[in-house]
Amino acid sequence: MSDLRTEKNHAVHEINNRLFFRLFQVANTLHTKGTQAIEAFGVTTQQWSVLGALSRPQAADGMSVGDLSRFLLVSRQNLSGVLSRLERDGLVERATSEADRRSRKVKLSAQGEALWLQLQDPIHQFYDAALKDLSFDDRLAFIHYFKKLQTNMSKL
Repeated sequence: MSDLRTEKNHAVHEINNRLFFRLFQVANTLHTKGTQAIEAFGVTTQQWSVLGALSRPQAADGMSVGDLSRFLLVSRQNLSGVLSRLERDGLVERATSEADRRSRKVKLSAQGEALWLQLQDPIHQFYDAALKDLSFDDRLAFIHYFKKLQTNMSKL
């Protein structure tokens, strides 16, 4: 019985290793190929994610840096540099919050909104090509399982 349990544990560890290695490879490929999909616009994948977060209707009035950091699951330090570059390029602006004059929010500028609209076709083409062999149900399952994985990892 002990040998069977050891074999099963080994198999589970091997599958876990392969799963996380594939996730690592996918993240690296997303960074590389995603950058290629939008490089003509001079935007990095990190900037793409910030622009996307700020383009959501819920962020129309802007987001605090802390809220944006938590939404994107990145550190404030990493986000700070990306935001500085986006602000320098005129794509985001920092404004005083209407609700609390002491706090500042980051929001898309008019130029940022225009760029986000221009990025839509290349981004959608990239997504369509990357997901081409996955059914709608497969895509929903991925969302479900990635959310479970992220939730578990956030508890560590």
